Amino acid sequence: MTNLPDFRNPSVLLEHAQHTMRFYHPRAIDPAGGMYHFFKDDGSVYDMQQRHLVSSTRFVFTYSMAYRHFKDEAYLKGAEHALRFLREVHRDRVGGGYAWLLDGAQVIDGTQHAYGQAFVLLAYAHATMAGLEQARPWIAETFELMEQRFWEPQAGLYADEASRDWSVLSSYRGQNANMHACEALLAAHQATGELRYLERAYTVAYNITQRQAQRCGGLIWEHYDEQWQPDWKFNIHDPENLFRPWGYQPGHFTEWAKLLVQLEARANSVLAQPLDWLVPTAERLFRVALEKGWDPEHGGVCYSLAPELHVCDGHKYFWVQAESAAAAALLAQRTGNSEYWDWYQRLWAYSWTYLVDHQYGAWYRILDQQNRKLSDDKSPAGKVDYHTMGACYDILTVLGKDYHA
Repeated sequence: MTNLPDFRNPSVLLEHAQHTMRFYHPRAIDPAGGMYHFFKDDGSVYDMQQRHLVSSTRFVFTYSMAYRHFKDEAYLKGAEHALRFLREVHRDRVGGGYAWLLDGAQVIDGTQHAYGQAFVLLAYAHATMAGLEQARPWIAETFELMEQRFWEPQAGLYADEASRDWSVLSSYRGQNANMHACEALLAAHQATGELRYLERAYTVAYNITQRQAQRCGGLIWEHYDEQWQPDWKFNIHDPENLFRPWGYQPGHFTEWAKLLVQLEARANSVLAQPLDWLVPTAERLFRVALEKGWDPEHGGVCYSLAPELHVCDGHKYFWVQAESAAAAALLAQRTGNSEYWDWYQRLWAYSWTYLVDHQYGAWYRILDQQNRKLSDDKSPAGKVDYHTMGACYDILTVLGKDYHA
């Protein structure tokens, strides 16, 4: 595709976010409650019953952000509709947790995941910022739940998984839940101004990207044991696991790079802790991700790197490209280094050419290394294009326009 738009023009990103949102709205809204979660390329729903916590929470985010940027009351109603289902159906009124997977209103997997709780926190923060004030007290409630059930003070990080009744805590520890907890905590601080959320985001970020990285060759490994020592074998035979893939994840390197720049901006003149490590760490993570993960022949950032830093999974996932583009923009603005804008352009050109569905809207989820689609499942559980629209909104803040209410 040679006729590329100007990806540094705010109106281009706003239109793209709206184009993506039109894929989901209004077809995602289930009049009986909640949102449909499973969409084919053309937007048809292929499973009307199952509801995944990650999709349920991310719909609150996408609708809330769409309302804040486009001021369409239908988006606010959609956010409230999604919020009500999260609160009334996913939430366990007895134990306070949130069901991972539902069939209608029936719990089919009640496992408690810190990853899921992080997205509950994110959803409540963004609903509050969209003006849904009923969600404001639920921010603190969710933080306290995570504090009580997952926070490990000695490690300064969140544990990962518990049984439905909280009686058994898994020995698995992972960085992914902590990364999204950091993201959610930044949003909670933005929504409330409460310092404890920013302080916790800092602690999590430092412990993952500094202390844990020192245990893993200076980079961020995904999987750890109960003592937070790296587990180099976990899921080695399941490298495409949706939430716990084996290998270094270039997409998580760049996602952390984005979060570290955002953390510095939010913490500057607010936190007493040193901030001088944030941008150098972000730059190093971004550099390794793109130097080792970029496919020089076919374009795009590959999914996984082996411990020796060669590509071990060459698939191209939508979210990896979107988060990398957002990180490139934030680093370009923060450092003044034009090489980041070069990467930004390269990432968008690749994504626009291969991953954006210009006919129906939204992004294809996954391509093989040669950029061929693997299925016609546009948005299975967990996707909802939270990453792609979120990246657009993150980039908009860099382009000198603050479109937030």
